Amino acid sequence: MIEMLKVLRLGHRRERDKRISTHVALTARALGADEFILTGEKDDKLMKTVKDVVKRFGGSFKTNYSDNWEKTVKENRKKSYKIIHLTMYGEKIQDIKREIKEIKNCLVIVGGEKVPKKAYELSDYNVSVTNQPHSEVSALAILLDRYYEGKELGFKFEDGEIEIKPSRSEKIVEKK
Repeated sequence: MIEMLKVLRLGHRRERDKRISTHVALTARALGADEFILTGEKDDKLMKTVKDVVKRFGGSFKTNYSDNWEKTVKENRKKSYKIIHLTMYGEKIQDIKREIKEIKNCLVIVGGEKVPKKAYELSDYNVSVTNQPHSEVSALAILLDRYYEGKELGFKFEDGEIEIKPSRSEKIVEKK
C-alpha cells in the first residue's frame, strides 16, 4: 500500500494549460494523492485555487512548485520513491497492476507540453491506460482507481469547512 503518493505536473504553460493542470491537481487530491508538484511556468493563481479547495473541502493535500522537474524526480528517487510516468506509449496498466500495487512511495509524472525523452528514462514505469490519445486527467484517475481498487471513492477528508452530501435530486452542502 502506498504511504506517500505525489503527482508531478510536467511543463505547465500558464495560459494554455491552466484548466487542465488545475484538474490534474484536483483529481490527484480527490483520488488519494498526498501532494501536487507543478513544473514549467509558475502559476500562483492555480496553486491558490487548489489550496482554497483543500481549505474548503478538507484534507492535508500539499501543493508545491519546482523550477527543475528533473532534479525533483532525482531527489524523490534518492528517497526510494518509484517513478511512474503516465504516457500512451507505455506498458498497459493491466499488465503491471500487481507490480504497481507493491510500491510504497510513488511519484507520478503527468505530462503537459512535449515530454522530454529523459522523463521516460528516469521512470521505473512508463504506463499507459490506453494507447489512444486521451486526457492526462483521465489517465491519472484510472491509475489511482486501479491502485486503490475503488476505495478512493469513499475517502473522507478531515478539517474542511463544507461537505457535499450525496443526493439524487438536489445540491446539499453542509457547513461543518
